[in-house]
Amino acid sequence: MNTRQQQIQAFERLLDIMDDLREKCPWDKKQTLESLRHLTIEETYELGDAILDNDLPEIKKELGDLLLHIVFYAKIGAEKKAFDIADVANSICDKLIDRHPHIYGDVVVENEEQVKQNWEKLKLKEGRTSVLEGVPKSLPALVKASRIQDKVKGVGFDWEESHQVWEKVQEEIAELQIEIAANNPDKIEAEFGDVLFSMINYARFLKVNPEDALERTNKKFIKRFMYLESKAADLGKSLSEMTLAEMDVFWEEAKKM
Repeated sequence: MNTRQQQIQAFERLLDIMDDLREKCPWDKKQTLESLRHLTIEETYELGDAILDNDLPEIKKELGDLLLHIVFYAKIGAEKKAFDIADVANSICDKLIDRHPHIYGDVVVENEEQVKQNWEKLKLKEGRTSVLEGVPKSLPALVKASRIQDKVKGVGFDWEESHQVWEKVQEEIAELQIEIAANNPDKIEAEFGDVLFSMINYARFLKVNPEDALERTNKKFIKRFMYLESKAADLGKSLSEMTLAEMDVFWEEAKKM
């Protein structure tokens, strides 16, 4: 592994390259905070894919892409005389020191849970009126539900036992079935949302990340379905020409791979 000095030199190299690109490259010169935003989101998802695939070389590559974006934003901030990369780094350093009084102060904690609870309490002392203010509005709904539940847990608003959460899931499913029987579309949607929210909550008690779990299932389904398509092509057929029974044979094969 590289020494600390080599790490610093590599970061300085990236800063120098960013200066060059911003001055000389027509594309880089045109970019703004707003124009980079959607690209940053794409890079974050690409990093997430690499992590789920446990592809370490790809993780390294995607981390580099994200680091470039951070340096790019800081460069634009410096041009606006608002902040630079040192301000960005010092800001997170200051926050980490303030949020870890059990490391940099005299607070004593016994476990990870107490660390999380202290973190949320410190945020409120910093001026937030609600622990939920830190949940980005633009998060995908599934991720947002997880973050909401994590946040309120940090101030003690949570179930005590996992069986209580499972009972809540069953209660919500029963309420959904009632609305399905009544054929009430608006209430079906509302109750379906409650079922999903309670399942995400249960996942937390099982120590399962629901976003990762669902994405792994997505990847598994895609792999099996593409196998099914390839087998149909080998037979010179399209899937629409096959019966469900025929497709099921290849589906079962795919599950064994």
